[in-house]
Amino acid sequence: MDSGTAGASDSANGTDSRLLRDDWDYVGAIPLDDFEASDFALLDAQRPTFTAERQAGQILRIMRGMADDPSFGYRINTYRHCLQSATMAHRAGKDEDYVAMAFLHDIGFDIAPATHGSFVAALVGPYVSPEMEWLLANHAEFQNLHCRNHPTIDRFAREKWRGHPAFAMTAEFCARFDQNAMDPDYDNMPMEAFEPMVRRLFARTPREAA
Repeated sequence: MDSGTAGASDSANGTDSRLLRDDWDYVGAIPLDDFEASDFALLDAQRPTFTAERQAGQILRIMRGMADDPSFGYRINTYRHCLQSATMAHRAGKDEDYVAMAFLHDIGFDIAPATHGSFVAALVGPYVSPEMEWLLANHAEFQNLHCRNHPTIDRFAREKWRGHPAFAMTAEFCARFDQNAMDPDYDNMPMEAFEPMVRRLFARTPREAA
């Protein structure tokens, strides 16, 4: 459960949103143009704790909220696809970072369909290796190879990246843990199996962007 009871209850209008900690303060200004150095110092002091305590929980809440979503034609929805991908990776002996990455790889599929790769790369990338970040950013185009009967898709779009250090990893992920993770009869592990992995992942200090 998220902590924090300070401040008034959240409302659409007329109140300050509650603070995470009772001993925290609000900035003094409202428009960013009017912030003083002390306001920025206050935010810089409070934000790391706020992020560390809430980021993983917010991400998991998004995933949990997808559990009963409909599908637009796939046999299972995006949530179950992510569970299945992560379960397959876990059973194949992949390490914890890889399994957590598989669990989250399509978190943006329904809300940012055309850019869900860059969406999840921006979210998860700073906490995993550069190779995994690249995999996340580009997995959708690698998936094209498996759409062999699609009338217009460029199945070999991935070839422009052949030779990249993460090419083989991305190709393997799509072949083994993505394009085939759509089986309604597969014995998925529960989300609770992956939650500790996600929490440990986001408890790290993020890697700075190159």
